[in-house]
This record gives sequence, structure tokens and C-alpha cells, in this order.
Amino acid sequence: MTQLIASPTVSLVAEGANPEGGGGLPFDPFLLIMLAIFALLIFSMFRRSKKAQQQQQQLHQSLAPGVEVMTTMGLFGTILSVDKEENKAVIEISPGNTATVHLQAIGKAVDPAAGAAVVGEPETTVPDSPAGLEETNGGTDRHETDGNGPDDQRPGTDRPSA
Repeated sequence: MTQLIASPTVSLVAEGANPEGGGGLPFDPFLLIMLAIFALLIFSMFRRSKKAQQQQQQLHQSLAPGVEVMTTMGLFGTILSVDKEENKAVIEISPGNTATVHLQAIGKAVDPAAGAAVVGEPETTVPDSPAGLEETNGGTDRHETDGNGPDDQRPGTDRPSA
């Protein structure tokens, strides 16, 4: 008859101990770092959602007739009335044109001072065409060369002899 002899390593693995003699699970620093990162991500997600809820609550509290708002679809208007029980607001988009929107569709209150130009700063203009760029640069051509480069072989110009 054959007897099965259990080796010492098999018994150690079956008991869950380290072969080095220190009992318990082995320490894995990578696992600890991954758990810490995971906990940090969960914490930041909850914090971000809480901040968004607070901002939305402040916006809803500031909604009153006469406030300029922008909807989440990009419509700008002035609030005429707010019905907080039904979560509706009537906004005037243009004189005589109104729209009834859900309160959650109001993205932000528009600050009228933000659109005003800063006093004392000169206003810069952007030309509509490349020809306008030459006018703003004083009409100078920045690509003037001696005529011997490969970019200077344009139609209507004298080509240098090779």
C-alpha cells in the first residue's frame, strides 16, 4: 500500500501561512496604494456632487423676477415669474416672446457687469480677412527676401538661374 506523505510546503499553504514563518497574509504595498487611491477618488466624487448641489440650490434661491438668466440650451432671457411648487419659470426671451421652462433648465444667472468692457483698456479688433491683416501690420510684407529662395519662385517673378 502506498502512503501519501504531505510535504511541509503543502501544509503551510493549506494553513495560509508564509513559508518564512511569519503568520498571516503577506504585506503588499501596491494593494495598499491602490486602496488609498480608490478611497480618494470616491471622496472627490462625493465632494464634487455636493458642491454642484449647493451651487444649484443657491441659483434657485436667487431666481426672482427681473434676473437675467441663461438656460442650459443657451437661451438668454429675463425672468418674469417663478412657480417653485411646479418647478417652472416664465422667461422673456425677446420683447413680447416668453417661454416657460423647468427650473433645472436654467443654467446660470447672467451678471450684466461681466459683459461690460473694462474702462481704460483699448479695444482690439480682429480683421475679417487676411487682407485686413496686412492693413493692421502697416501694409508691410513680412516675406520679403532677396529672390533667391525656393519660396520666391512664384508666377510672375523672375526665377534665378540655376
